[in-house]
Amino acid sequence: MLTESLIKIFKRDLSALKVEIESYKTETNLWIVDNNMSNSSGNLCLHLIGNLNHFIGGVLGNTGYIRQRELEFSLKDVPRDTLIAQIAETEMIVVSTLESLTEDIFEKNYPIEVFKDPMTTEFFLIHLTTHLRYHLGQINYHRRLLDK
Repeated sequence: MLTESLIKIFKRDLSALKVEIESYKTETNLWIVDNNMSNSSGNLCLHLIGNLNHFIGGVLGNTGYIRQRELEFSLKDVPRDTLIAQIAETEMIVVSTLESLTEDIFEKNYPIEVFKDPMTTEFFLIHLTTHLRYHLGQINYHRRLLDK
């Protein structure tokens, strides 16, 4: 049951991320930053892709994904079509990884320590849904303010 709920949430929010990225009137506006917003929507998108591919695909799914977190915030002008393709790939990785997990894995500690204290895999996966939603809200706000 938890697996189905997590898959539904990740699919919903990754689909919303795709819609946000597609909704920019001008592709270059994805990369705007100003004094009040230090991260562009393009970089937040790359961050979400890297985050999910690392923590779900790489750690839980053994995909071999190697995260380059600093590039998530330093790369610029990645084409919109590339971002959209990476969102779709990320969704496939997230869904297939979650589908492969057994129910007992959720009660076990997440395989790596991310914060100061150990946490269950269930807790961390729920955290990842809220992290995605948080940055999705930032992207929506960025688009509505700066995509002119």
